[in-house]
Amino acid sequence: MFVLRPTLLVLLLLLGACASSPDPREPVESRHTRRSSDAISTANDILFRAMALVGTPYRYGGNTPAGGFDCSGFVGYVYRDSAGISLPRTSADIGEIRARKLSLGELESGDLVFFASGRKISHVGIYVGDGRFVHAPNRGGTVRLDRIDSPGWKETFRMGKRLIE
Repeated sequence: MFVLRPTLLVLLLLLGACASSPDPREPVESRHTRRSSDAISTANDILFRAMALVGTPYRYGGNTPAGGFDCSGFVGYVYRDSAGISLPRTSADIGEIRARKLSLGELESGDLVFFASGRKISHVGIYVGDGRFVHAPNRGGTVRLDRIDSPGWKETFRMGKRLIE
């Protein structure tokens, strides 16, 4: 019986170690990029604020609800108001922020989404989830929701960035 106890102990330790290891089918990258509960709460605050501004008129250079928004003014206002994060003033400069670049499949609610017709970023919005994003698109328009996979947006999507981890 004494011989079985050490063997049994080793077997139990090995089983315990296997039970606590991560799922090997899950990509390593995703194991290390899950958001904390604080980050999820902040992302929800960002979405709530952004959605409350749907319908606000577009205004080139605008960065307030009263005066209207352009795309970078909208994103900057929402992030500052909801998360206390100050962003650069142009979509191209926001695109230069040091954060991991995300593909369409990696986007989560609250991530920034960037678009370009050429090489330079020319538009930014906030990913809502379910393939939609909220943004201030153009003159004569208002802050609105669009599908990121719709014609015009799908072809010009360049990257996402997550500022809230």
